[in-house]
Amino acid sequence: MSRRAETTDVPPPQRRGLARRVARGLFRLAWRSSALVALALLVLTLIGMAITPVSTLMIGRWATLEPVTRMVVPLGSVSPHVARMVIASEDSRYCSHRGVDFDALFAVIEAGAERGASTIAMQTAKNVFLWPERSYVRKAIEIPLALWIDLVWGKRRVMEVYLNVAEWGEGVFGIEAAAQAHFGKSAAELGRREAALLATALPNPLGRDPGAPSGGHARLAENLMARERGSGEIFGCLDD
Repeated sequence: MSRRAETTDVPPPQRRGLARRVARGLFRLAWRSSALVALALLVLTLIGMAITPVSTLMIGRWATLEPVTRMVVPLGSVSPHVARMVIASEDSRYCSHRGVDFDALFAVIEAGAERGASTIAMQTAKNVFLWPERSYVRKAIEIPLALWIDLVWGKRRVMEVYLNVAEWGEGVFGIEAAAQAHFGKSAAELGRREAALLATALPNPLGRDPGAPSGGHARLAENLMARERGSGEIFGCLDD
């Protein structure tokens, strides 16, 4: 009986062959799918050098027939206060890293924190190419994408795309739409305090209103202005 049991545990050759063929087929499918995704991202990145892309959040709103307000503007038509405040608030090493701040990333991993290492390039990669829900899979894709767009686009273009796809309220995307919606002026006319209020709204764009800030939001903006004033030469990569 033991011999009979042993022989029945061994799959017949036909079954083993089928399993191998299925495994090889799945591997080829996964490899080809990954190659197609990589190619698509490469093409989109190259297109993004000339045409400012939309965000996946905007696409989602269009798909559900929700309104989207957005007006694309070049970085040269945006008040310099905006980029300075965004860097001081979101990514103080923006000009010194290559898209990913690995020192901050490793520190966050060791501390087990949920937020604090996402650079502007990483946020841009997420907004343009990926889905909004947090996951380790998304982060694993986000990191090489951030390195890639920082290399291909450069600092000014990454900032330009970021400011044109960032969310600043329900259906409000991009710095020009945000400036007009919250302050009734163009992005070129924004002052330091207005730029600080917009920058500090980025982590919670649906909960913070730059045009009518709460006391807590206003204090965040005041603290940011003090930090930006004492930041020294951390903005040089945005110079023409």
